[in-house]
Amino acid sequence: MVTVAAPAPPAARRSWRPTPAGVALTLALAGVGYRLAVLLAQAPPTNSDEATTGLVALHVSQGREFPLFFYGQYYMGALESYLAAPLFLLTGPSVLALRLPNLLLYAAFLALMWRLTSRLYTPWLAALTVGLLALGSDRILKNQLIAGGGYPEMNPAGALLMLLAVNLGLGVVRRRAAGYAVFGLVAGLTLWDDWLVLPYVGAAGLLLLLTGWRDLPGRHGAALAGGLLVGLVPIVAHNLTAAPEHRSLAVYANLSGADASWPDRLFGGVLFGLPMGTGFCPPGRCEPWQLWWGLLVPVLLVVAGVLAWRGLRRTGSAGFPDAPGAGPVVQGGRLALVGAAALTLLAYAVSAAAGSTPVESARYLSCLLISAPAVLWPLWRLAARGPGRWRAAGAGALAALTATMVVATAAFVAHLPAYGRQADARAELVAALDERGITRFYGGYWTCLPITFATRERIVCAVIDDDLRPGWDRYAPHRDLVAAAPAPAYVLPAGSATSRAVGAAIAAAGVPSTTSTVAGYDIHQPAGPVDLPRR
Repeated sequence: MVTVAAPAPPAARRSWRPTPAGVALTLALAGVGYRLAVLLAQAPPTNSDEATTGLVALHVSQGREFPLFFYGQYYMGALESYLAAPLFLLTGPSVLALRLPNLLLYAAFLALMWRLTSRLYTPWLAALTVGLLALGSDRILKNQLIAGGGYPEMNPAGALLMLLAVNLGLGVVRRRAAGYAVFGLVAGLTLWDDWLVLPYVGAAGLLLLLTGWRDLPGRHGAALAGGLLVGLVPIVAHNLTAAPEHRSLAVYANLSGADASWPDRLFGGVLFGLPMGTGFCPPGRCEPWQLWWGLLVPVLLVVAGVLAWRGLRRTGSAGFPDAPGAGPVVQGGRLALVGAAALTLLAYAVSAAAGSTPVESARYLSCLLISAPAVLWPLWRLAARGPGRWRAAGAGALAALTATMVVATAAFVAHLPAYGRQADARAELVAALDERGITRFYGGYWTCLPITFATRERIVCAVIDDDLRPGWDRYAPHRDLVAAAPAPAYVLPAGSATSRAVGAAIAAAGVPSTTSTVAGYDIHQPAGPVDLPRR
């Protein structure tokens, strides 16, 4: 008899389900790829502040100078310049080489936010946070990609400090001494680099002290102090050697913008500033329907703070350091994110800049992105656990939030051709200057430094203000070089009042001159030096 074996049952099909980590990784790669494409499209447009960073990096790479702060500005550390200097040695100076370290910093920020949000909240909220951070409006990309001083590195630094404080408190860091040393080093460097992140440094430091105070009398405390001392070296060295008016406290005490009324400050700092500063608005403006986020964020921060405080009390946290388990550290980390965001928002809303220059000054809210999971948590919790209609309201708010940020990102993408034309116009202007043999000229602040950097100081510009007086030259030797030229040119926006005044002054001086217009600029070429009258 022949026995026929029964066929084996078909293998069970494995159903594929997305995981939070997989979704977050995909979204993070999309965010990095998006920003790389933006950089290759020569956007966002460079400016004189970024060109100053580039000049510092150029001089460092050449071994000429090693400044601790940006030229002419003694409250922003030159960290971005030192990060770019090695790339300048490898590839030569360029805006792209200057910005590539910032792209890596952004990628690190996403990784840190994934870890921090997963630790304090849930992996799926972490995936949503990474997804929203992968989007990028005009203001967000300018903060993250332009090497203009402080902004690209502040968020990863603040997120790292928060994550270290939480992980050290939870006891999940294997090499604790190294963790404390890194915390101290990064905290110290932020005092040199940019003080806008200090609310997050302070909140993370307080959390570290409350959860790890038993470690501090021993070698862990020594590691923290040692790292902090090393991180403070640049700013301490500066304050020991700088003139009194250039020391940090004196500089910050004198920083102020045009005065503004309190209604203007509150509107620009909260209602307008929050949507503009956190990625809700197209270039240069916020539509009325996009301002709803400015009303909702303060409410969400209050709710998130109450939830964290109640959670802290449930864990017996009146004796915070003595409360066992992960509960106090997690709830304390949530409170730290809320407190740092509240301090950041309050400091900006009471400043004159919030009312007088709300569009550009919204960059001062850049660090609020670190607190994104704390702001999202009440909505996430409502959507996941809320009763009936409240659940729908939470989900609807998250959907509206995402849709608004997608619209703002699309508006930036639509604006890319205009930004590309700006880069082309600058290249056309440089070619025209070369064609005319111009290597020294006077121009406005926003014209000078990008051309000087783009030509590696082959062409040098000195600044004149609208009243024809000497303007703000970040690097003083540039003015001396232009002043020493036998017949410096004048390059000013075509048809502007300043260009007309310069043309009239050259004619009144009786100096022969030619004028041409290229790429939106009037190029005045007098045959000899001209002593401009002051308005």
